[in-house]
Amino acid sequence: MEITKQLAIFLDNRPGTLARVLDTLAKAGINIYAISTSDTVDHSVIRMVVSDYRMALQVFDEHSALVVEDDVLMVEADNTPGSLARICHRLSAAKVNIEYCYCATGPAGKHGLLIIRASDPKKALKALKSKAQS
Repeated sequence: MEITKQLAIFLDNRPGTLARVLDTLAKAGINIYAISTSDTVDHSVIRMVVSDYRMALQVFDEHSALVVEDDVLMVEADNTPGSLARICHRLSAAKVNIEYCYCATGPAGKHGLLIIRASDPKKALKALKSKAQS
């Protein structure tokens, strides 16, 4: 569990745009740990956590892409019923708001990766670590 950087890239909402972006990251040797997309009529917002966000920023800058970086929590959690609820309750008890989150786990996977954009990432990390050690 750690605070890391998430990149939000604003792209044209057209077939092939995301594929080209991902090809560019792959050629630079950048691995994607988590990705989420949302769309509007004319553009998409691609949120991602990558293996080397500084290199990714450089790649996006070379292609004149609009990118916003944010601190998010990256949490590896058990893939069991109630695991996400317990995390949310811990953050609620610490008065930390979850602005948004996304996660994925294969059905047979023992752990999943959860990305949380919290109102106070440092406070959220402290709350989750203190409960994890209890």
